[in-house]
Amino acid sequence: MSLDPRTPVLAGAGTVTVPRSDNALEPIDLMAEALEQAALDAGTTELLKRLNVVMVPRGMWRYPDPARMLSDRFGATARTVMAEVGVLQQTLITKACDLVARGDADVVAVVGGEARAQPRRDRSPAEGEGEPADEVLAPHGEILSRAEIDAGLVMPVNQYAVMENALRDAEGMSADEHAREVAELCAAFSRVAADNPAAWNRAGATADEIRTPSPSNRPLSFPYNKLHVSQWNVNQAAALLITSAAAAEGLDIDRDRFVFPRAAAESNVMVPLSQRPELHRSPAVAFVGSTLSAIAGVPLGDVEHLDLYSCFPIAVRIQQRQFGIDRTRQQTVTGGMTFGGGPLNNYVLQSTAKMAEVLRADPDALGLVTCVSGMLTKFAGALWSATPPAGAFAWADVSGQVEDAMPPRPVADPREEDSTELGFTITYHPDGTPDRRIGIVEYADGARAIVTAGA
Repeated sequence: MSLDPRTPVLAGAGTVTVPRSDNALEPIDLMAEALEQAALDAGTTELLKRLNVVMVPRGMWRYPDPARMLSDRFGATARTVMAEVGVLQQTLITKACDLVARGDADVVAVVGGEARAQPRRDRSPAEGEGEPADEVLAPHGEILSRAEIDAGLVMPVNQYAVMENALRDAEGMSADEHAREVAELCAAFSRVAADNPAAWNRAGATADEIRTPSPSNRPLSFPYNKLHVSQWNVNQAAALLITSAAAAEGLDIDRDRFVFPRAAAESNVMVPLSQRPELHRSPAVAFVGSTLSAIAGVPLGDVEHLDLYSCFPIAVRIQQRQFGIDRTRQQTVTGGMTFGGGPLNNYVLQSTAKMAEVLRADPDALGLVTCVSGMLTKFAGALWSATPPAGAFAWADVSGQVEDAMPPRPVADPREEDSTELGFTITYHPDGTPDRRIGIVEYADGARAIVTAGA
């Protein structure tokens, strides 16, 4: 089958995982190694010299323009893009595919990484002051409300735990039934990580080990222990090389390496958790899912390979329910962000790279990779296949639909009157003893409040 020359192709994907180290690792070096691995995966390092655009999602490092550093390192003269925290990682991948499809670039790299699993290191000179990237993408809107900040409902683990308990109550599950279901989900992810050479933690964990607090699995925010949540103190990087079909064929890249973006969708609406109409559902997930399904002509529950964004179990569980996915099937290709590894603002590059490997081995199948930013605030997804698409790459921003479906609820000071609790959590001290109970309540007139008390 002949391809339109402007068809975007994921020609190469590379990941790097370096075990815990006593050496001072530079995140930029991990990113460079991931780019080299992506070029080798494509079968030619010539791609790195031909980079037109390099895009990097910001991590916990402080390089002003890491994309420029990478472009210079490989002898390219690329335009550089930095995405600040709060911009969906999928946005960069979609933007890369769209640039290629429109003829504005032939070779685009999306790359990121972290080096957090090591002794605290001094900032390198490269992390000093310097010129910003040619283009800086920044989020608009607030992830946290003033009421949430004042009440101390700030940490992601606390907010996601509130969502988790809201879903438990909505489904009428007992505490024990709920704890077992969540732990079994995480244990299934750990089994995938055990078979993934690029995973951060391949030791595996049983459902009982995950649900039971211990010195190595301390409680963080009820019902979550450490083994329930994303682990970001890792040394990991990933890179994707997205090219036009014409550029890939011009470099004699084997067709068997091609993985095609079929469709992408995203929502960038930012409504803080306490203001959302429902705490256990997401209009963003619903509209992204229905849009992807319509573009691809297939229910997401029928997609053969999945990597559902897994910062916390509730993120996976909301997607399961709203996408109509069988809860007993495999839902990650990496092992997820607890066991596969969750480098800040970079995981979707890891999961997309692994999905490319999976789809090359199953070329007739579809793969779904999803993405979250904030407290399940923004959401995105992409469908991929190693089979050439029948039509052009398509993507959609469904923010308008999500905004219409999620009018913010007012949040004010607590009142001395009857209310309904919508969700809660219990926070813990570092020694594992309970600290505070935090709940989001709603009054008869629809107003909300955040209520805190000693645990």
